[in-house]
Amino acid sequence: MAQGDSFAASVADWCHAVDGATEAIFKESVQELVAEADRLLTQMVYEAPASPNYRRTGFLRSSVRVSRTSIPLADRPQGVPDADYLAEITVVIAGAELGETLYVGYTANYAGFVHFGTSRMAGRPWVQMVAQRWPAIVAAKEAELKGRLGL
Repeated sequence: MAQGDSFAASVADWCHAVDGATEAIFKESVQELVAEADRLLTQMVYEAPASPNYRRTGFLRSSVRVSRTSIPLADRPQGVPDADYLAEITVVIAGAELGETLYVGYTANYAGFVHFGTSRMAGRPWVQMVAQRWPAIVAAKEAELKGRLGL
């Protein structure tokens, strides 16, 4: 059994023993993934030394969306940052059903240029870096839930 398979199996075994644990871990893990992406984007872009080729408005950060149907498209031109962007995400995650796929994406049309870089700017691959942490995020949420339940 591969390492990922044994991790998934151990989480699944424990979740089946506690009613509602699977759904709680799923939703809290997605919420944490979005929060970590937000923190990493802030560190890599908004707190990094200023670049003459990039205006820091907060629009990229607030363009993150979660969808239950498809990956959000990066097709929104620069606009005004949405101050309540995380509240909308919380509502979508709360309404998700166990077994559903949730898609997380940035809708600013320049998100790919920031993530992958250009000939004038180094990439800041915050999405890839956070996605690689998914198993650790789920494991941390499992441990946190066990602690809250006193198990």
